[in-house]
Amino acid sequence: MAGAASGRAGGYLVIDVWSDVMCPWCYMGTTLLAQALERFPHAQQTQIRHHSYQLMPDLAPGTAVGLTEYLVRQRGFQRQQIEAMNAQIAARGAAIGLEYHSERAIAANTRAAHQLIHFAAKAARQHEMVQRLFRAYFTEGLNVGDHTVLAGLAAETGLDPAAATQALATGVFDDDVQADIRRAQQLGISGVPFFIFGDKYALSGGQPVEAFLQALNTAWDEAPGTP
Repeated sequence: MAGAASGRAGGYLVIDVWSDVMCPWCYMGTTLLAQALERFPHAQQTQIRHHSYQLMPDLAPGTAVGLTEYLVRQRGFQRQQIEAMNAQIAARGAAIGLEYHSERAIAANTRAAHQLIHFAAKAARQHEMVQRLFRAYFTEGLNVGDHTVLAGLAAETGLDPAAATQALATGVFDDDVQADIRRAQQLGISGVPFFIFGDKYALSGGQPVEAFLQALNTAWDEAPGTP
């Protein structure tokens, strides 16, 4: 995994996370990682860095259609299959304290949302922004491709909505989004969530808390400079 990120940055154990706002398992995965960090004795010496990944990059900007309808009409899924999958996701999410209403989800191009996440990183609010976007998409049924919606979410996360609107309008962070996607390709990442601990150990999918805790402990023990 060499080159994904420095294993220790400024004395911190780095955890690199690739995810997409539209990915239900990513919402669970980042939550389970947070729960593992609550049990990790060196949690205050860790740094989570979120990276962009798009599950549906082919969606045209401006698209805003119910996710269920999109999957039925454009991807050929059976409605009953989607409903069963949504019920399973909701049950698994509820078990770890998350509220899913996937039937409300609006399929949209998430490129702008990823730009907003990079914008938030400049103010050290990246993780909060990611979690707020997940809740907006899966719980509230908001259009995370809409710049006005995104600016409002930025304000709720303690960021300047006018600056967020300007960043989205100019696309100033789009190169950062593309760099994340390109790096994922170089690393062979073909699905999300994907986690790299200390530039060395990788986990994918919604792993149990114990798996995250083991990865944290192993990466910490083997990271250069660990006492």
